[in-house]
Amino acid sequence: MQPADSPSASIDHAAARRHFARGFAHIATLPALILFASMIGFAGLAKDTGFSLCEALFMTAIVWALPAQVVLIGSILSGATLAGAALAVGLSSVRLMPMVVALLPEMRGPKTRRASLFLATHFIAVTAWVIANEHVRAIPRDHRIVWFLGVGFGLCSGALTTITAVYLVSAAMPPFVLGALFMITPIYFLTSLWTTAREASGYMAIVAGLVLAPLFHAVAPQFDLLLSGAVGGVGAYLVGRARRRRAP
Repeated sequence: MQPADSPSASIDHAAARRHFARGFAHIATLPALILFASMIGFAGLAKDTGFSLCEALFMTAIVWALPAQVVLIGSILSGATLAGAALAVGLSSVRLMPMVVALLPEMRGPKTRRASLFLATHFIAVTAWVIANEHVRAIPRDHRIVWFLGVGFGLCSGALTTITAVYLVSAAMPPFVLGALFMITPIYFLTSLWTTAREASGYMAIVAGLVLAPLFHAVAPQFDLLLSGAVGGVGAYLVGRARRRRAP
């Protein structure tokens, strides 16, 4: 085992800090800026519905998924119990599980600690997943988890800073501007999924979700995203599987 003050140990620590900073630097990329623009809308929503700045920051840091944060606000305003609000937030975040399953193996190295993986899962949401899916394979495997934690901490700190600034000046911003900015993230995520899809089943799943979501919203508005994702995704997978079997 290398002593803590040996040259190789110093090099490892220096490399870890360098890759963390490299991940943190994604705070200035287009996906991050789109996330921060969406947080402008969330800050206005939190203030208009009577939540304090500390409460808005706490919800963002703990939940770290914009739709789930909106669901949490709606559950609280509707008078739901703590268990009911937690269930609603959990169901709205089920959509992130495939991202976690797909991304964690890419970040796991021979020396990666389990605690680091648990911490990394907290930051796996739409924007972090888009950034990681594009860049993680260019990072040495031993430093991927450190790099991704840099991405996560960068995005989170930028979001909290944005919410703080907007909350203090949101009275001067028109409501329609806040609402429009709030919609940027889902639009960006949809276009990113379409451009990164590699198989026909991926395109079919996206189209099926767009078609089924309004239908399920009319039937079961509390579970529309979950149902449209599950039905559309499974249906697209089965169709794609059948097509591959028929292929010569």
